[in-house]
Amino acid sequence: MNTWTHTMPRRAFLKTVGLGAAAWMVPGAFAEMLTPTPRQTAGPFYPDRLPLDTDNDLLIIRDSTTPAVGQVTHVSGRVLSVTGEPIRNALVEIWQADNNGVYLHTASPGGERRDRHFQGYGRFETDSTGAYRFRTIKPVPYAQGAFQRTPHIHFAVHAKGQGPFTTQCYVRGHPLNARDSVLRAITNIQARDAVLVDFVPDPASAAGELTARFDIVLGREPVVRS
Repeated sequence: MNTWTHTMPRRAFLKTVGLGAAAWMVPGAFAEMLTPTPRQTAGPFYPDRLPLDTDNDLLIIRDSTTPAVGQVTHVSGRVLSVTGEPIRNALVEIWQADNNGVYLHTASPGGERRDRHFQGYGRFETDSTGAYRFRTIKPVPYAQGAFQRTPHIHFAVHAKGQGPFTTQCYVRGHPLNARDSVLRAITNIQARDAVLVDFVPDPASAAGELTARFDIVLGREPVVRS
């Protein structure tokens, strides 16, 4: 059943950031330096061919009436500096495996099982408060070589004056987290906690949809000069 028909129209979703972005602008909320989000690998499965649709709704490709399979999740947050200043007009990209654990990449194992209705990739430009939003599915584990990766979503941020920044967000409390070598490579406890995200029921949804909040804090990096 397409739960999208019971929520806001698709085009209205694409034009909104939602979650009351203005409510995040609280004076004094960032009195201390924020923990920079740790940089992580982009992995081997960044799409080798971008989908026909690259918007922030990964569940519906163009105006198809068939949604992707998976637990609908609204992922949102802000892109900030370490001093808490919003970074506007930053391009945020995400990509992830579908509900079968297959990426939008020709080398992803199990390609014959790929959900053709899942966009697999999306992009969104942050607004004046640094906010972004995506509608996607809750990530699932998938096989990578001889081991199984814990569920995660890949992020890339392209901000003016900085080189591309890549990271991943993870489902807080998932049992595979303890055995995931990429996540465990983050040895700083605060930095590791910064990429662990709560996927919780959306109180506004009667269809069992989830919400997840992931703020990305960019540390100081050398300015890229042309």
